[in-house]
Amino acid sequence: MDRNGAPVLIDWIVLTVRWVLIIAVSLWLALGEGINLPALIVLILAVMGNLTASALAAFNRTSQVFRIASVLGDLIFSSLMFYLALSGDRGLIWVGLFPLISGAFYFQWIGAALAFVANVFVQGGIAFLLVPLDEMLLPVAVMLPVYVLVGLGLAYLSQRLERTLRYPKRSRDNARKPIDEKELDRRRTIYELISELTATLSYQRVLETSQDLGAHALEELGASIDRLASAVMLFTGASSDSPELSIASARRFLPADRNLVFPGVRGILAQVIESGNAMFKQDPRGDAELGQIISLHECRALYVLPLRTGLDAYGVMLFAHPDPDFFTSDRRDVLEIVRNQSTIAIQNARLYEALEFEKNRMMEIQEESRKKLASDLHDGPTQSISAIAMRVNFARRLMDRDPKSASEELFKIEELARRTTKEIRHMLFTLRPLVLESQGLVAALESMADKMSETYGQDVLIQVDPRVIELLESGKQGVVFYIIEEAVNNARKHAQANHIWVRLKLLREGLSYLEVEDDGRGFDPSEVDASYETRGSLGMINLRERTELLNGVLRIDAAKGRGARIQVIIPLTEEAADRIRRGV
Repeated sequence: MDRNGAPVLIDWIVLTVRWVLIIAVSLWLALGEGINLPALIVLILAVMGNLTASALAAFNRTSQVFRIASVLGDLIFSSLMFYLALSGDRGLIWVGLFPLISGAFYFQWIGAALAFVANVFVQGGIAFLLVPLDEMLLPVAVMLPVYVLVGLGLAYLSQRLERTLRYPKRSRDNARKPIDEKELDRRRTIYELISELTATLSYQRVLETSQDLGAHALEELGASIDRLASAVMLFTGASSDSPELSIASARRFLPADRNLVFPGVRGILAQVIESGNAMFKQDPRGDAELGQIISLHECRALYVLPLRTGLDAYGVMLFAHPDPDFFTSDRRDVLEIVRNQSTIAIQNARLYEALEFEKNRMMEIQEESRKKLASDLHDGPTQSISAIAMRVNFARRLMDRDPKSASEELFKIEELARRTTKEIRHMLFTLRPLVLESQGLVAALESMADKMSETYGQDVLIQVDPRVIELLESGKQGVVFYIIEEAVNNARKHAQANHIWVRLKLLREGLSYLEVEDDGRGFDPSEVDASYETRGSLGMINLRERTELLNGVLRIDAAKGRGARIQVIIPLTEEAADRIRRGV
């Protein structure tokens, strides 16, 4: 199998030219006196041979033997067609181009010479036998120079083509002088910075390393970085409609400048944030926002790059220098590369921080769940079991003195034990509602309502649109159940409500609406939020966190004296979740 690109390309050139010549011979004969049977057989054999050769070339099965056979086949075909053409007085003298073309392309000068000699002997011998000498002189005088020129030209073309493909011309830039030790150290430093930037998950370390990488990359291009100022500005907790940037890390900035905050709504910052493209500015002192940075007053050139990937925008990176012509096209390109690497590293660091935060939050949720379970056990079944033990002791002493009173006491103990059993079963149900896994959300909500009525005498009314259940994923159904259970339990404990309504319906395409309403005494949400540090319950926080798991939106409509409504918008598709994130 030939693995070199030059011979394979030449194979396809010869095959293509051969198809053209076969068609040309066919048309020549057809437009003349027609194609007789012997000529037709030879043409069919030539077509079949070229089809076989094309298949071998397509599967990369060509070799030196294949090429020799191709030239010999072309010589045989041209000789037969020349003989048949002369026999029928059709003058097909140019058919000798077949072996000449394949020989010149495959074997260059030697192939062209051998094909020329073979043509002269074979066609000359055939013509000597079939045509008078005086009729041969003119065609021979015309075709011999044509054969020579075609052979020489194709051999030269094949040689140049093979050299071009086998030995591509090397750029003069490759013939460089040996790299000195100082340049090697500089490149090694850049490599180490890139490795550190992509490997570290420390957020502050990423910001520091990104600026060092930018400075060293510029130095690699021959730039003087002694007076280069740089900074990374990141968005704070402000809304996306009114972004606010603070300096997270800086080089050659005064301490007073590091504490500045920028609205990002005017000047080059606003343009970069809005367009998402890097921008260059001369004399940053005149900028509407960056002009207040004292450290940039001596700079005459500023280059600001956005730190953005997809829909996530983290802030901007800026570089400034006193030389107005410092940021050439090459230097801007290398800073774009640094920006891309820095954005990926910042994204990874953010994701790692979010993962760490989520891990800690899950630990807090588990701890809170344990505390809630302990509190519920202490306030409910534990107290009841203690009361049962005391009442059993009292009943035992009454047995001898007052059997009737002892019997009545035993009935009370039995009722208390039954009620305690119901409370324990309700707690087990809320910890893991098996009916949710086996029968779905609607059955779980109805079971919860029954247990609330049976255990606590609380009236809970369930209204669920079945279309929502069909569109809601099974994993999300569990989260929705716990949101409802938390809201209902909060209303039962604190609202003193007669009725609690649970409504789950389809709001519009891709969105569902959950509402838990009670007719209790109500509360002030701001007061509840302000006192969470001293409260033993985190019910409202649990509602918010579970809503976040659904990518939903939570709204609490409550006031003292008029009940409360817990409202949750739940996206049913990724597109709807994206619309909620963008506030559409």
